[in-house]
Amino acid sequence: MNQQQNLSDLESRLQGLSAGEGLRILADLFPEKVVFSTSLGQEDQVITQLIASQNLPIQIFSLDTGRLFPETFELLSRTESKYKTRIKVYYPETTSVEKLVAEIGINGFYESVENRKSCCFVRKVEPLKRALAGNAVWVTGLRAEQSANRSDMKRIEWDEANQIIKYNPILDWTFEQMIAYIAAHRIPYNPLHDQGFISIGCAPCTRAILPGEDARAGRWWWEDSKKECGLHAR
Repeated sequence: MNQQQNLSDLESRLQGLSAGEGLRILADLFPEKVVFSTSLGQEDQVITQLIASQNLPIQIFSLDTGRLFPETFELLSRTESKYKTRIKVYYPETTSVEKLVAEIGINGFYESVENRKSCCFVRKVEPLKRALAGNAVWVTGLRAEQSANRSDMKRIEWDEANQIIKYNPILDWTFEQMIAYIAAHRIPYNPLHDQGFISIGCAPCTRAILPGEDARAGRWWWEDSKKECGLHAR
């Protein structure tokens, strides 16, 4: 059976299921081979709750780029405590970071899109590949309305760059639906969200957005790009 047929079959099995039900089905179909990458954003906190509340055998991991907000680390600790789980943290290779900084400078990512993407690759893309290696399904917190680049994604798709099935369980959730779920289930979230930081990444690369701005406008605000780091390349 080819990859396209596999995805089609999975899509049929997940049709009409809630995000929590879909996660449970995939955990059963691919035992110990489903992983979830969390950046501790509101979307990811929802999925962490869905996994933890059902005690699903899905490994939750996060990427520490070395440039995150203090509030993000504090939230990671609160999340582990609330759900009595351990979030595995992956770090960039020391030699790669040293080489990058020697070449472009400590904040060289401001100087060009190429430099910024090089930084994202070293600090995020390469560690992600290590985290996904040997697994069958990668769960993400992507939502279609976050950006134009994500609006045509599917709930279940093949990630060619990482050679893995990608599942986006809350892809069709609205921002309002997500916020209501967080409130109803008392899910811990980053206090920076209340200060206008909708999409939170590395501290030097994230700012609060202005009223009416796109949700991703606060990421790499100094450049004209698709506002992606390479983790979710299309």
